[in-house]
This record gives sequence, C-alpha cells and structure tokens, in this order.
Amino acid sequence: MYFTSPTFGRLSLEEVVEQIRGYVASVPDAAYKLVIGSDSHTTEEETLLVSAIVIHRISKGARFFFRRTRLRPIYDLRQRIYVETVESLALAEKLGNVGLFDLLEEKDVEIHVDIGNTGQTRTMIQEIVGWVRSVGYTVKIKPEAFGASAVADRYTK
Repeated sequence: MYFTSPTFGRLSLEEVVEQIRGYVASVPDAAYKLVIGSDSHTTEEETLLVSAIVIHRISKGARFFFRRTRLRPIYDLRQRIYVETVESLALAEKLGNVGLFDLLEEKDVEIHVDIGNTGQTRTMIQEIVGWVRSVGYTVKIKPEAFGASAVADRYTK
C-alpha cells in the first residue's frame, strides 16, 4: 500500500507513519488531530477512490498523504458513500495497528465523510454517522469534513 505526499513523494504506509511521528515530535507540545477521509469520482470506465490521511497541527498547519484506488464503476451514490466509509475505517484500523494512535488520544482521531445536510446524501447522515461512532471514532460531515470534501476530493479529478 503506497501513498503520495506533495512534499515527500511516494511513501509506504510505514513511511507515512514515520513522517507523522516526526511531524508530531518536531513540536510535541502542540495539539494535533489525525484526520482520515475518502472521496470518489465515477466515470463510465471506473470509480477513482482517494483516501487521505491528514495530520493537523491545530492552528499551525498540516501535512497530508493520499492514496488512489481504481475500482469498477459504482454508479449508485449510496453504495459509493459506503465504499468510501469502509475505506476510511479500514485505513484507520491499519494506522491503529501500527501504533500511530499511541501518539494521540482517541478523541484526536476523526473520520471525515463526504455527506452533508444539503444534496442527495442528507438522507444518509444518521446511518453513516451512527456507524462510524459505533466503531469508536469521531465523525465529521460537510462542511467540517475537509479530509474528504477538500483533501481527498482534490485528487479524484
């Protein structure tokens, strides 16, 4: 599994974790949030799924890493939102398994979901938010879900 960083280029998951550890260690007294979000874009040929990992130094910047996955076309919006959420939760699980969460308190890990109070996804808020919370993560939706609606979305085009 490889990620891309605008600063560091292509990195393995282990290298991403080391970059995040170094970023946190450089200013250890700052407050941090780890954000994981996914977004997708479907064409006739494929669905491009982008997952982002953002380490946000509150009020002092951030670093992010993203991963692109090409899937068969998924035309159904509900199914696409589910695939995005599954991808974000799976990535959070992998980051937890490699010990990244030891740097942060659990409340400092957020899953950003590309749904909001306007548009077609508003009917999915209760079920998706409930699902992510039941797994134990803080969840953010639009307009607060910058990990999905800004970072990941930027790389789906």
